[in-house]
Amino acid sequence: MILVWLVIILMGSGLLGWIAGRWNNTLPRMISLAGTLGQLVIVASLWLGHDQNTGWGAWITSYTCPWIPAFGIQIKLAADGLSLLMLLLTSFLGVLSVLVSWKEIKTKVGFFHFNLMFTLAGITGVFVSFDLFLFYFSWEVMLIPMYFLISLWGYENRTYAANKFFLFTQASGLLMFLSILGLYFIHGRNTGVFTFDYEQLLGTTMVPQMAFILMLGFVAAFIVKLSTVPFHSWLPDAHTQAPTAGSVILAGLLLKTGAYGLIRFVLPFFPEASHQFAPLAMLLGVISILYGAKLAFAQTDLKRLVAYISVSHMGFILLGIYAFNEMAMQGVVMQMIAHSLSTGALFIIVGALHDRIHTRDIDQMGGLWTSVPRMGAMGLIFIMASLGLPGLGNFIAEILILTGSFPAHKVLTIIATTGFVASTLYALRMLQKVFYGNERKQWKMSDFGFREMGVMISLTVVTIWLGLFPTSVLQVSKASVQKIIEKVNDTRAKESEAGQTAAKKIDTRSIPLTTLRKNENLKIELQNQN
Repeated sequence: MILVWLVIILMGSGLLGWIAGRWNNTLPRMISLAGTLGQLVIVASLWLGHDQNTGWGAWITSYTCPWIPAFGIQIKLAADGLSLLMLLLTSFLGVLSVLVSWKEIKTKVGFFHFNLMFTLAGITGVFVSFDLFLFYFSWEVMLIPMYFLISLWGYENRTYAANKFFLFTQASGLLMFLSILGLYFIHGRNTGVFTFDYEQLLGTTMVPQMAFILMLGFVAAFIVKLSTVPFHSWLPDAHTQAPTAGSVILAGLLLKTGAYGLIRFVLPFFPEASHQFAPLAMLLGVISILYGAKLAFAQTDLKRLVAYISVSHMGFILLGIYAFNEMAMQGVVMQMIAHSLSTGALFIIVGALHDRIHTRDIDQMGGLWTSVPRMGAMGLIFIMASLGLPGLGNFIAEILILTGSFPAHKVLTIIATTGFVASTLYALRMLQKVFYGNERKQWKMSDFGFREMGVMISLTVVTIWLGLFPTSVLQVSKASVQKIIEKVNDTRAKESEAGQTAAKKIDTRSIPLTTLRKNENLKIELQNQN
């Protein structure tokens, strides 16, 4: 029940912190930190304790028990290499989110940590749920507390941003639920077994048109969460208004649930429909890369600028997923992790600046390096990471994606490569406007303290590690990625072969009537001779 305990610890920490917040504001922080550290220790023990000789493709651990047997609903939790990486990312960013909100949140501290812990619990459930009803339940659990994090502890337009976030994600989530029900009833009609079990629903037979329609329901939920253009407009508003911890969770984890959903559910469930959708998906990915970079360059609100960086980087993920090869998919996994670290770090820096000078307008900044050299150094590292500097994780991710997607679609890949140029422009502009140049105001501000430097150094170490030793991650996800890619491509090949075989069959309706009569007469003559 180790996966069950991951969720229970987070939820229990949230409830206990909410109760403790009635008497003391420090207790909820301590309880939440203990809960997230506990999750990190458990997930790390799964990683270190796994026998690597057995590979990462099979379930590392799993748990199944009935929940609502009458409707084929069960609690089925499992983790393979891909899930384990996402769990490590969740627990690591969870610890950092608690630390960066330590002094920022001063009102309703207990309720804040309750919502933070429940958001993390929902995200954890998404990454380990292999019953589709439980997956959708976890999907909803992570949305509602995030709504409260934005609406209660956000900035000036927080109510508008929270409502927009909720409407976009809830509406698309309902489309996914309809598709889940469609799979449930089609499988039940075909087999007589009504179940939401992931492994049983794989390979459900259906007509191509229905498969494409059901796929669109899943895709709608996942690309909205991935903030793909033109479904991205909720993200800049949500990021701009969210507290720092909310932005870290949004950029680092919630966006990644969309990418994870495409990899784990859309491709295996609908391989043929995914191939049909691939050209449009890759086009949307390229548009997101370039459009997000263009808007990032145009922003004066520093937090909104970083939000559009996320839109641009998520385009690479969509491009890589629909390339349908191992190299691109491995790049997607690396991008999910590297982007979470670099963009999360940038949001922490922006939050620290806003807390000190009470503005996010980059036109009022400039020359801040002399006042806050430690913050400037951290800003330099993660701005360089965002533009894809060699030696850092983002470079490995984007190179793998572009190299893997080139055989799938050369023109779109070449266009997407210009995203490197665009990212250089907005990254250097941000660095120049904030930390270099002339001081526009004489700001009196403190540099990063011990707690903040601890957070930033940990992010720096992991980002450099990903850039120098990417194999440590790629080996863990390799078997899971291979299994998904092989299933998609094998199904595609079988369906293509079946179509060719059917096309070779002679259709007598297309043969002239006179020819059929001649053949029949010849057959009769031969029989008479015999």
